[in-house]
Parts: sequence; structure tokens; C-alpha cells
Amino acid sequence: MNTTQPSTFQTILKWLVPILGIIVIGVWMYISPEGALGKLDAIGYAVCHRIDARSFQIDDRQLPLCARCTGEFYAAGVALLFQAFVSGRKSVLPSRGILAVLILFFLAFGIDGVNSYVYLLKQTSGGLEQIPNLYIPNNTLRLFTGSGMGIALASVLFPVINQTIWREPTNDYALNRKTFSILVGLIIVINLLILTDSPIVLYPIAYLSALGTLSLLVLVFMILWMIMMRQDNTFDSLRQLWLPFASGLTLALLLILSIDLLRLTMTGTWSGFPGLG
Repeated sequence: MNTTQPSTFQTILKWLVPILGIIVIGVWMYISPEGALGKLDAIGYAVCHRIDARSFQIDDRQLPLCARCTGEFYAAGVALLFQAFVSGRKSVLPSRGILAVLILFFLAFGIDGVNSYVYLLKQTSGGLEQIPNLYIPNNTLRLFTGSGMGIALASVLFPVINQTIWREPTNDYALNRKTFSILVGLIIVINLLILTDSPIVLYPIAYLSALGTLSLLVLVFMILWMIMMRQDNTFDSLRQLWLPFASGLTLALLLILSIDLLRLTMTGTWSGFPGLG
């Protein structure tokens, strides 16, 4: 058990960050587009190119993230929630068999992403004609390869979180073959529903994908905060996590705000990068 007492600097810092968080939230709320979907757009704006033609649409309005990022971040969010319910404090990384599948998901994500990027450059710059495309990219493949990557991220991140937070994590696989199969099946069903283009499906997915993005950033920064403050493996209940969570949220929003301001200054638009239609 870590019994190191926090320094005066750490004590001041741990209260300063939540106060800074209130300021960051206020500034971000002010500069981001109006409305709930506008705020979601501002989250997606920090991590995604938001090219209209590569995004799903609700009527004539694109979702906060492109098809690939929608799949990646909604699936990561769903996978984290799924593991929170079925795995609790289990902290062992997936077995080698499941890891092999996750590596395949990662490779599919990378191959489809590179192929899609080369195709985009050919369309917009007229160059790279000497590099053949493996196939014509489309939003269906972007959705499925993105969601596979989301499952992979969450499957590794969740047990790492448990290893970092809890004083006594459970020494068992966070995902076994049964729960992993259920998770993959659930994501496939949701993907098929997304492809119906029904607003009844796409509205919740808009929220899930953007909030999934924010959740991943918050969790990563929360872990880094606990390590920096020497608080890893010192918690016994969720109620004790309010300050690390507030710190992770503050740092995540600060990153999003910084990227949003930089990109908005460079492009002058909340939409996709100009010239990459």
C-alpha cells in the first residue's frame, strides 16, 4: 500500500485543478456552437477531420464525428460500460486468444484507414496515382473497422484502469470468451442499426460517440493524475474517486479547448477541413 504523504504543492494542485475546470468548462461552453449537438460537434472537432462526405447524416446534418470515429468512440464507450457492469474490478488483460482478435481489429483499422487516406489524397490533390487502392473505401467499412478499434481500446483500457485505481482489484480476466463474444455481437447489431440511417438510432449514437470520446480522454488523464499524485492503488470505493475524476475531466476539456481554438483559428470553421470534401 502506498503511504507516501502528499506534498504541499500536490495539496494545492489537487484543489486548483477542479477550480480551473470550472473556468475551462465556461470558456469551452462560450466558444462552442450553440445547442446540445453543437457541443457534441465541438468534442468531435478536437479529434476528427469531420469531413461531411465521410460522416453519417441526420437529414442534412452530419454527426459530430466521421463514420470511422463514430464507430471507434461509440464502441469504446459501450465496451467500457459493458465491462463496468459485467466485470466489476476484474483487472487481468484479455487472454492471448482474445488479444489476437483485438490485434486483427487493430490491423483492419489501420489498413482501411491508410487505404481511405490514400484515396482521399488522390481525390483532393490529384497525386499519388502510382499508389493503387486496395478497394474503394466507404462508410460501412469505416464504421465496422472503427468499432473494432473501439472494442480493442476499451478491452485493454478497462483492466488497466482497475489495476491503477483499486487497492484490491480482482485477479481475473476483465473479458472472457463469453463476455467478449456478447460484446462483439452487441456492437455488430448496433452497427447494423446505424446503417439504417434512422434518426431514432443516429441521435443516440451522436451522443454516445461524442461522450465516448470525452470518456476515454477523462479516464486516461485520471490515471495519469493518480500516478502523478501517487494515489494509484489507494481507492476502495467510487465515492473516493470524485477528485481524480474532476481532475481528469478538467485536463480532458483543457486539451479539447486548446485543439478547438487552434483548429478554429487555422480554418475558421467548425466543419471539416476546407478542401477535403
